[in-house]
Amino acid sequence: MWSDETKIELFGLNSTRHVWRKKNDEYNPKNTIPTVKHGGGNIILWGCFSAKGTGRLHRIVGRMDEAMYREILANNLLPSVRALKMGRGWVFQHDNDPKHTARATKEWLRRKHLKVLEWPSQSPDLNPIENLWRELKVRVAQRQPRNLKALEEICMEEWAKIPAAVCANLVKNYRKRLISSLKQRFLYQILSFFFWCIKYLFHTSIHPSIHFLSRFSVRVAGGCWSLSQQSSGGRQDTPWTGRQSIAGQTDRHRQSLTHSHLGAV
Repeated sequence: MWSDETKIELFGLNSTRHVWRKKNDEYNPKNTIPTVKHGGGNIILWGCFSAKGTGRLHRIVGRMDEAMYREILANNLLPSVRALKMGRGWVFQHDNDPKHTARATKEWLRRKHLKVLEWPSQSPDLNPIENLWRELKVRVAQRQPRNLKALEEICMEEWAKIPAAVCANLVKNYRKRLISSLKQRFLYQILSFFFWCIKYLFHTSIHPSIHFLSRFSVRVAGGCWSLSQQSSGGRQDTPWTGRQSIAGQTDRHRQSLTHSHLGAV
C-alpha cells in the first residue's frame, strides 16, 4: 500500500491547452487562460493506493503533526485495506518525513502489526503514487473548480474514478523503475571514480608537458559529471571543478619555476 501527501492548487496546473482560432486572434480573451497569483489557494491531501485500486483520500486541515498523522492512518489506511480486500501479508509504504518516523508513530504501527517498507532518503521519484497525483491534478484542472470547497469535492470524485487498471500497471512496472534508478546510481559511481582518478593524476603531476592533457581530461570529466548529476536525480553533492585545480596547479608550477630561476641566479 503506497501513500503520500500532495498539494493541489485551485488554479495551479500549468498545462498546455489547444484552441481553434483565426489568424492574428491569439490575444482574444476567449483564446487565453487567466492567471491567479499564488494559485488562488490550495488544499493538502493524503492518499493511498495499491495494485487493486485507489484507497481513501483525506484532506489535511491545518498543520499536520504526529498525532494527526496517526489519526489519518487509523481512519483512512486501515479502512482502505479492508475495502480493497488486500488480506494479510501486505506492506505499507511512506517516506521518511519526521512525522512518519516519529517514535510514537513507529510504536502505533508496531501495535497494529503493520509491516513498513524500508525507504531511502530523498527518493520521491521512486514512489509510484506521484504518477497518480499527476493524473488527479489533470482531471481536476479539466473540471475547472471555482473555490476550495468545489476543489475538494472534485478531488474526491476524480480520485475514486481512477481505474484500478492504472494502479495495477504502476505497480507492475515498478521493477523497471527500480532497475533504472540502480543503473543511474551505478553510472554516477563510475563517473565519480573516473573523476577522482583525473583529480589525483592532476595533483601528482609535476611535468609541464602534461598540463594540456590534464586540462582536456578535466573538461571531459566535468561534462560527464554534469551529465551524471542530471541522471542521478539532482544529488546535492558539490562537484570538484577542474578550473580551480588547474589554477592551483598552474600557480604551483609558476612558483617552482620562480624558485628554480632564483636558485640558478
